[in-house]
Amino acid sequence: MNSRIKTLLMTAAILAAMPAHAEDKPLIGLVSIAATEANNVRYINGAKKAAEELGYDVSVVDAAGSADQANAAIQNFAQRSAFAIVDLVFPASSIGAGLDAAKQANIPVVTWGGGLGLSVAATNGSGAPIAEPVIKKMIDDMGGKGELLALTYRTGEVCRNRETLMDKMLESHADIKVTKNEVRIPGYFEDGAQYANAWLASHPPGAGKLAIWGCWDDPAIGAIGSLRSQARDDVMVYGVNGNAQAIENIKNGHMIATAWEDSYTEGYNMVKLLADIKKAGADWKPHAVEVPAVLITRDTVEDFLKQHPDTVQ
Repeated sequence: MNSRIKTLLMTAAILAAMPAHAEDKPLIGLVSIAATEANNVRYINGAKKAAEELGYDVSVVDAAGSADQANAAIQNFAQRSAFAIVDLVFPASSIGAGLDAAKQANIPVVTWGGGLGLSVAATNGSGAPIAEPVIKKMIDDMGGKGELLALTYRTGEVCRNRETLMDKMLESHADIKVTKNEVRIPGYFEDGAQYANAWLASHPPGAGKLAIWGCWDDPAIGAIGSLRSQARDDVMVYGVNGNAQAIENIKNGHMIATAWEDSYTEGYNMVKLLADIKKAGADWKPHAVEVPAVLITRDTVEDFLKQHPDTVQ
């Protein structure tokens, strides 16, 4: 099948998956890397709440980890004369075709975790700043030595930046030996469990400080399943994003720490910003609108839940 036919078929599939929207309402197109993943869901819900308040209609496309599908979705939103488009996690460098189509149609594109670049108007949810407190705690807990399994994902800008930060922070800790495995979307729970099983086979109890880190919570949660099935309580587990399962695992003693990303507020704030971006037009200066992360540990989880009880509902 040639590339032109493949693109046409993909475009048709994206259009078929897109729900109709009210013609009298401005359309906000959300293109998600994994629309059922907990943090994506929170962001989408925040975006929908802001859209409801502003009288916008929202259409969500799940690109299922595919940059090709993301580009096709953005191009179709451009053809539909969307008011604005929100890219969830795909790096700007991987959605160039979509960004070009939106630019030609004078439609602003903002990113969540996709970074600034090309014609992106604004970004938030940047990966590295959110992960930093968790990585620091992990290194401290390991005492600067031991064996680490890192569950990565390089298609997404967020995980790519978190992995780069981890590498940089580990440069001064040569006694921490790192094994890296890249998970898939979809399939991250299963991959986390599978890679943990293989890694545990060569890292028996008593082999020194052992830790597993997920560039977001879900692969680490998959690994916890393997640890529990093997009755291994000697491995420290760390995640990032602070989804409900991660918080419950910290509360129950199966995970050491995560960083809660208030993605609901990130989605809400970004959609609220769109009218300003449109109004400013060519005078708009691209910038980041970050929401700080909160480190959650076994020592702080109870207080966190008192302040944010909705995070595990």
